[in-house]
Order: sequence, then structure tokens, then C-alpha cells
Amino acid sequence: MISQKAKYALRALLALSRAARGESRMIGEISREQGIPKKFLEQILLELKRAGLVTSRRGRLGGYVLARSPEEVMYGEVLRLIDGPLAPLPCLSLTAYRRCEDCRDEASCEIRHVFERVTLATRAVLDRTSLADSLQLEDLPV
Repeated sequence: MISQKAKYALRALLALSRAARGESRMIGEISREQGIPKKFLEQILLELKRAGLVTSRRGRLGGYVLARSPEEVMYGEVLRLIDGPLAPLPCLSLTAYRRCEDCRDEASCEIRHVFERVTLATRAVLDRTSLADSLQLEDLPV
């Protein structure tokens, strides 16, 4: 399950993706539009800025803007940044691998084998789905 913080981060990034290329959006505007508490959104946007996903502008026309195109920002990248590893078991993590404390042998662990399939499928979707892809899904009929 992803955290509320990760959902808010994705919603904020999608709001920035909908803006015209190079157009900045104010925190208050995103907060109201997306129903994200303003103070929490400020923290999230600072984290996204430190990671290079957004940039900020000062002044009357200031606000936040995507640092890269929506086609270049993948869901997996955002989720790892906000929530950490995607893998449900530490022995399956690409970014934070560690052997399970109670594991005798990873090669014969039945639990690991099942969750490895889950992890690979999850990575395949999240690491190949961009913000732009999800915006296109909005336009599809239900």
C-alpha cells in the first residue's frame, strides 16, 4: 500500500503536468485543486525539488514547475523517493537489499519466489508508467 504522502506527491506532480510546458503553479492553487493540506504540500514539494523533479520560481509569476517532461517522470521513481523500496520483502529490493533475518536459503524460499513475481510485475508497471501515460488514461472512456 502506498502512503498518503506518496498519493499527494503524485497528485501534485500530475497537477504540474497538466500546466502548459514551463508554466508554474502556486502551492495554494494546487492545494485547493487537489485537496492536499497546504503545509503538507509544501514539505512534499521541497522533497520533490531536492530530488530534481520540480523547480521553483520566485515572484509574482512564481510557483512550482516540473523539472523534466511528464514523459520522463515514472511512477516508480516517485514512489521510491517518497515511500522507499517497492519490494514487499527486503531480499527483493533493488535499492535497499538485505537478507531476511529468518531466511535459511533465498534460492529455495517459496515465499520469496511468489513475492518475486509480484515485485517484478509491480516494477514493470511502475517503472514504465510516466505521468504523461496516466494523464492519457484520464481521457479514456470508462
